[in-house]
Amino acid sequence: MTSRLPVRGRTGLPDTVAPTTRVYVKPLARPWATGATSLERVEVFLRKADVVESAVATHRDAAAWSASLDRLQARRVQDQLAAATMPNPDVAGLGGAETHVMGIINVTPDSFSDGGQTCDAGAAERQGRDMLAAGATVLDIGGESTRPGSDPVDEDEELQRAIPVIERLADCGATLSIDTRKASVMAAALDAGAFVVNDVSALTHDPDAMALVAERNVPAILMHALSDSKTMQNDPTYDHVSLDIFDYLEARITACLKAGIPRHRIIVDPGLGFGKTLHHNLILLRDLALFRCLGCPILLGASRKRFIGTLANESEACRRVSGSVAVTLAGVHSGAHVLRVHDVAETVQALRVWQAIEAGDG
Repeated sequence: MTSRLPVRGRTGLPDTVAPTTRVYVKPLARPWATGATSLERVEVFLRKADVVESAVATHRDAAAWSASLDRLQARRVQDQLAAATMPNPDVAGLGGAETHVMGIINVTPDSFSDGGQTCDAGAAERQGRDMLAAGATVLDIGGESTRPGSDPVDEDEELQRAIPVIERLADCGATLSIDTRKASVMAAALDAGAFVVNDVSALTHDPDAMALVAERNVPAILMHALSDSKTMQNDPTYDHVSLDIFDYLEARITACLKAGIPRHRIIVDPGLGFGKTLHHNLILLRDLALFRCLGCPILLGASRKRFIGTLANESEACRRVSGSVAVTLAGVHSGAHVLRVHDVAETVQALRVWQAIEAGDG
């Protein structure tokens, strides 16, 4: 069992909604890509105690319907409708109008796909410069694997792995991101030349992390993960995976705002593969546009993950490039702004071709 609540379709929006029902809006078009100020259609989810109902409506009808809700529900729907059409802000020097490719540099011996390949700082630097030449605009450097089943790494070891690589790449011209859960590693990485904090725990693992990000005034990537690396794949279950993760990220954004981290410095990541079954991952990809309504850019990290191997019957992670690119393009279509990938050249090529087709360029 992977979801507790059944989902039932409705033929229209209800005349009345109980105050205890949570309402969510999922855009069914791509106004953020076209510059449109309204949506043709949306899917509205009504989350009750024992069921999730969904109905498709026009933007005009959903906006008018929201006026019949109680004050808090009306504000929620109206904010989500506004966020759905809002262009991405510039974050960490990354233009909001473009889709950005983030190259993964794992300075670890045990990452699920490329563990051990770039443990040496020189090799990691060369990989980063190659990724930059291939079209990456962000490089994400991490010294601790958080793959399912991985063991934690102590602070000193993580620092020794990641910081020399950041120092070597500080002048490369890319935006550097530190992939860590520890405030001390974040601080050292920012001192060494990183400018973005990418935390798989959404700034919950280390009690000092949020204050550090706020004090340094740097962007943060908030990712959803179910439990810790050791146990997150032990029969993960949700009431409704997309709505549960929306609620989690919404709460983390609210916590960041209260701590002094402005919304325009927050990127959200639904965390594909982190405490999710194949079914969960597919639902999240189909519902990815829902997360546009959080009002923050979306990062998609699907590269070479196990669910792609399951779908493609490919056990070797390094042979999942084509499937990874397919997921990435599907994600861009649904509003992903930053694509975290191992295979930068292949992703950039596919993205350029897809964008030219979408634009109708000859």
